[in-house]
Amino acid sequence: VQLVESGGGLAQAGGSLRLSCAASGGTFSSYAMGWFRQVPEKEREFVAGILWSGGSTDYADGVKGRFTISRDNAKNTVTLQMNSLKPEDTAVYFCAANVIPPYTGSLYVEGEYDIWGQGTQVTVVS
Repeated sequence: VQLVESGGGLAQAGGSLRLSCAASGGTFSSYAMGWFRQVPEKEREFVAGILWSGGSTDYADGVKGRFTISRDNAKNTVTLQMNSLKPEDTAVYFCAANVIPPYTGSLYVEGEYDIWGQGTQVTVVS
């Protein structure tokens, strides 16, 4: 399984960006998927996660109401719509998949995920 992120870039505070993650190989519809982000010298942090059917999602407190995660199992993609961006959203964003079972029920736990994309930079300026 490989994950490739796209859609990062530069945005103004208050603006929007849409990140996409394309999966190849495996059975995408059976994977829990997540988005994490990392800034230099800090640990990677959870942003949003979604279960295989798309019926259950989870968000970090700092992005609730601003970010929306969704997936299209027919296209093997997961998307992160980011609105009302803030300078503190600046980070490298990573897509992740839980491919190897078991999934223990915690979308926000980095250890749930075993496949990671290469990351895409998001920079928000005020």
